[in-house]
Amino acid sequence: MRLPPLPAISAGLLAAFVGFASSFSVVLQGLVGVGATQEQAASGILALSVAMGVCGILVTLRTKMPISIAWSTPGAALLAGAGVPHGGFAAAIGAFILAAALVTLSGLVKPIGRAMSAIPVSLANAMLAGILLPLCLAPVKAVAAMPLAGLAIVAVWFLVGRWSRVLAVPAAAVATVLLILATHPAPMDQASAMPAPVFVAPDWSLATMIGIGLPLFLITMASQNIPGLAVLKVNGFSPEPGPLFTVTGVFSLLCAPFGGHAVNLAAITAAICAGDEAGPDRARRWWAGVVSGLAYIAFGLAAGWVTVFAGQAPVLVQAMAGLALIGAFTNALSGTIAKAQDREAAILCFVTTASGTAFLGISAPFWGLAVGGIALFAARIRK
Repeated sequence: MRLPPLPAISAGLLAAFVGFASSFSVVLQGLVGVGATQEQAASGILALSVAMGVCGILVTLRTKMPISIAWSTPGAALLAGAGVPHGGFAAAIGAFILAAALVTLSGLVKPIGRAMSAIPVSLANAMLAGILLPLCLAPVKAVAAMPLAGLAIVAVWFLVGRWSRVLAVPAAAVATVLLILATHPAPMDQASAMPAPVFVAPDWSLATMIGIGLPLFLITMASQNIPGLAVLKVNGFSPEPGPLFTVTGVFSLLCAPFGGHAVNLAAITAAICAGDEAGPDRARRWWAGVVSGLAYIAFGLAAGWVTVFAGQAPVLVQAMAGLALIGAFTNALSGTIAKAQDREAAILCFVTTASGTAFLGISAPFWGLAVGGIALFAARIRK
C-alpha cells in the first residue's frame, strides 16, 4: 500500500487546526447561550468533533474525494444570540433533532432539496448577517472591558491577516490562549480530564423548534452544505449531493442528544483539503479528508480542557469568536445587498433578525425570514 502523500497530510492537519481553532469559541458560546452547563458544552464539542471526524473519514473513503465535514459555525452563531429557550437546554436539544431530521430528509426527498435551493440567496444572507452582527461587536466590547488584552488579540488578528487570512483567526486564538494563561491561569487538575458524554433527553417545545430548529436547518443548508458543494466543484470534485446531506443529517441526529447542534459539509476548510495545498495529484487528495477527520477526533478529546480553560476569561473568548465571524459577516452582508430588486426585503429581514426580539416565544431569525419573505413576495406581485 502506498503511503499517503505528505502534502495531503499537511493539508488535512492544517484544515482541522484552522477549523477547530477558528470557531470552537463560537460553538462554545452557542451551546452556553441556549443553556448548556460547562459539562454539557464539553460533551457537545466532544460529540461534534467525533461526529465530524468519523463522518468525514467514512464519506472520504466511500467517494475517494477529499470531503471535509465541519460543525455549523453559523448555526452556533444563531444559538449564541437566541437566548435560553423556555425548557432550557433540553428544548434546544429538541430543536437540534428537528434540524438534523430536516437535513436528512433533504437528502432523501428531492423536492425538499429543490425547495431549499429556491430560497432567495439575498434573504438567506440577510438572516445570517443579522445573526452575526451582535456577535461581531464582541471585540469592541472586549477592548472597552479589557483594553490591553482586547487590543492585543485584535492586533494579532489584523497583522497576521495582512499576510494570510486563513491563519489570522488561529493566530488570534493562540494569542487569546497566551493572554488567558498570563492573566487567568486555569487549574490543570480541573481542565485535564477527557470530557464525558452527557445525554440530555429532548424537550419538544414548539416555539423553540420553530424559532431555533427551522433557522438552524436553513442556515446549515444555505451557509454550509451548498457552499461546501460549490467549493468541491470548483476544485474538480462532483459528489452526489443527496447522500452527503443524508449522512451528515444522520450524524447530526446521533450527536444531538449529547449536545451537538449540527455537522455538515465544510466550506472554508474544504478548499484546503480539495485544493492545490493537498498536492498536485488530484486523485490522492482524498487522504487530506482522512487526516483531517482523525485530527478532529483528537481535538474533540481535549474538549474538557478547552471548555474549562475558556471559562476563565469569557470576554476574551467572545472577542475571538467575533473576530472569527468577521469574514462570514462580510460575505453575508455583501450577499444581502447584491441584488437591487431584493434589497429592501433583504434589509427588512436583516434588521428584524439583528434586533434579537422574540415574538410569541419564537426567536428573531424566524421572524426576519418571514418579514423578508412577505416583503419580497409583495414587491414581486407589485411588479
